[in-house]
Amino acid sequence: MSASPGTVLLRFDHSLLRSTRRALGGTPAVSAARGLSHFGEHAIGWIALGAAGWLRGRDRAGWAAAVTGVVAAHGAGVVVKRVVRRVRPALDDVPALVATPSTLSFPSAHSCSTAAAAVGFAPMLGRPVMVAVTGAMLVSRVLLGVHYPSDVLCGAALGAGVATVVRRRTNPIAGRKA
Repeated sequence: MSASPGTVLLRFDHSLLRSTRRALGGTPAVSAARGLSHFGEHAIGWIALGAAGWLRGRDRAGWAAAVTGVVAAHGAGVVVKRVVRRVRPALDDVPALVATPSTLSFPSAHSCSTAAAAVGFAPMLGRPVMVAVTGAMLVSRVLLGVHYPSDVLCGAALGAGVATVVRRRTNPIAGRKA
């Protein structure tokens, strides 16, 4: 009898959770991950960054569209999370290293808003910077033991997709260049 796809995914998620914690758990990456966690909570850090960019006065339409994408992606993540209702990881050897506002895990709202920020802010801040920050945020959620790897990957895909749609709707010419 073969394992179901859900069982295979759960085993893979558990394996990656454990290997991430073993590799990075005793390093300064934990402090950095906690900082990213606070920055990304409810997308507040991304909204603040977008507001600061807008206040600078350059490319206000781009900053406004980017923040709209972040808010929409975060909202989409929260809605999906409430529909799916997957519980956060609960492994004895990988305890959560930060508090979370709920017990729901899928998708990672931090990953949704961060991937949306990558799509929206890349034209102003640079694609390499946003790709690096997105990667760090995704790894941080797994390192902290509050999300399965599949939560963060699906969250990033959802966030990038929502932000791309928002960008195309708010600025059709910029949306085609992405």
